[in-house]
Amino acid sequence: MTATGAGWSLRGRLALLVAVVGLLLLGVAVAEAVVATRSRAHIDAVLNETGPLRAQSQELLAVLVDQETAIRGYALTGEREDLAPFDTGRQREQELAASMDRLLASYPELRDEFGTVQQRAEQWRQAVALPVIAAIETGGATAGQQLLTDQSRQQFDQIRVAVDVLQNGILEVRDEAAANVRSTSNLLVLLLVIAALVVLVTGVVLLTSLERMVIRPLTSLAGQVREVAVGDYGHRITGTGPPEFQRLGEDVDAMRQKIAADLAEVREARERIEWVNTQLQKQAEELTRSNRDLEQFAYVASHDLQEPLRKVASFCQLLQRRYAGRLDERADQYIAFAVDGAQRMQRLINDLLAFSRIGRLTTGFTDVDLNRLMAEVAAQTEPARQYADAELTWGELPVIRGEEPLLTNLLVNLVSNSVKFRRADVPPKVHVSARLIGEDWEITCQDNGIGIEPEFADKIFVIFQRLHAKDAYPGTGIGLAIVKKIVEYHGGRVWVDTDVPEGTAIRFTLPALPADTEAAQSATGADGSAADGEAADGSAPATVGTDAAAGRADDEVPVGDGTVGAEAGGDSQRPSAVAGLPQAGGGTGGMKEAVG
Repeated sequence: MTATGAGWSLRGRLALLVAVVGLLLLGVAVAEAVVATRSRAHIDAVLNETGPLRAQSQELLAVLVDQETAIRGYALTGEREDLAPFDTGRQREQELAASMDRLLASYPELRDEFGTVQQRAEQWRQAVALPVIAAIETGGATAGQQLLTDQSRQQFDQIRVAVDVLQNGILEVRDEAAANVRSTSNLLVLLLVIAALVVLVTGVVLLTSLERMVIRPLTSLAGQVREVAVGDYGHRITGTGPPEFQRLGEDVDAMRQKIAADLAEVREARERIEWVNTQLQKQAEELTRSNRDLEQFAYVASHDLQEPLRKVASFCQLLQRRYAGRLDERADQYIAFAVDGAQRMQRLINDLLAFSRIGRLTTGFTDVDLNRLMAEVAAQTEPARQYADAELTWGELPVIRGEEPLLTNLLVNLVSNSVKFRRADVPPKVHVSARLIGEDWEITCQDNGIGIEPEFADKIFVIFQRLHAKDAYPGTGIGLAIVKKIVEYHGGRVWVDTDVPEGTAIRFTLPALPADTEAAQSATGADGSAADGEAADGSAPATVGTDAAAGRADDEVPVGDGTVGAEAGGDSQRPSAVAGLPQAGGGTGGMKEAVG
């Protein structure tokens, strides 16, 4: 036990109380065990010894009476069969004598009385029963009757008296055992009452001790802590009662001091954070306004540049057609440069215009069947696919909630880039598939193109980001930025899967309809996705293949620039039949790091 200047510790006091109560209860338990053992012995004596003894003594008397009756009957009739009860009675008497002898082992006083019964029974047989039997066998029934006198009857009555004495002794033993049972039971009840009193007193002492040593100090400590909790961090906390609570009060007060110091630092830091947040809010508002102005500027600039640029391109093309071959070679080259520059500028403006319109000009969300959209995409990209001998396939695609023109633009950009960034002398193969993951559809556009290095996986979605020279792969570098903006506008995300062994796989997610997620949750063993090259329902994927045009010359390559004109007033025109809405020039599937 631990003692300090304030007295015994709480642990020591509780240990002492538990030890005292334990010793008292142990003593009561031992006493109860002893009393219970004695009571069980007395009960066994009543149930297993005195009871059977009394019953067997009564049966013994009955057996002896049967023997006496058999002798008298034999003396009257002289018939041997009337003597049968005598023989069976003697046999049963021997059995009862052996049993009673075992039961009387614990009662020597009854053993003497039982011996008296046996002695008188044997005397009667020797003096009366056996002589009568012998007389009848030699002289007949009359000779036997002459021996049955009043003296012989009195001799048998002595047996009855001895049996009565034995039974009375058995009753006395039984009554004594019953009295012992009652006394031990009363003692057992008394011990139980004592144990209950010990428990009751212990409970009262324990409650009083807890009130004085635990509850009051804790209540005082809790009140002081509550004052600190409401904001009085200068209030000093002191513990009362046992040493443990005094040390606890000191520890809590030390924690209060540390909290007060930390709180002062937190207040100062919070003031600095609030000032920084105010500045960040101002910058965010300024950035939002700047982005809005930039989007408006891009839209207005690209729209207003359409008309003069269209005139420049038209007149340059007119010069090219009218004076081709009539000027010197350098003049034809300059005109070709002017036409090409005007066309590239027109594509760039169209791409900027399309990028700025995403999320600004909306047709509203509807249920869009991507299978039908893929058929339209196949038609729009057919010229480029025919030239490249490309094969386009897709599995069973879902119905998505979104804007159909934007989703069409999304798929056209992905398919066109997969066809564009192909390997030399390898016909492109593009496959579009979908699988349900949680509450989103994950859609994959995979090709067998030139691939992409992992370090460029995130850069390709940045606007105007190009990884190849313009003469190697034409484009503006906006296509995949448009793809990312369309996906994010629909609540999804887009990324490049760098783990594919060949080509490039661009994956993006779109929210699934509630019916699709409910069906996937209720289905057993279905993951809601289709394997590559197979439809989600197990049907063969849709395939759009083209044969390479035999003998096609280099100057017959489809333009495929996806030029979109804009009428006055800002209304956008439908995508061209060649490549749909603006294509990416910065790369998707099939890009790799440019060398040099």
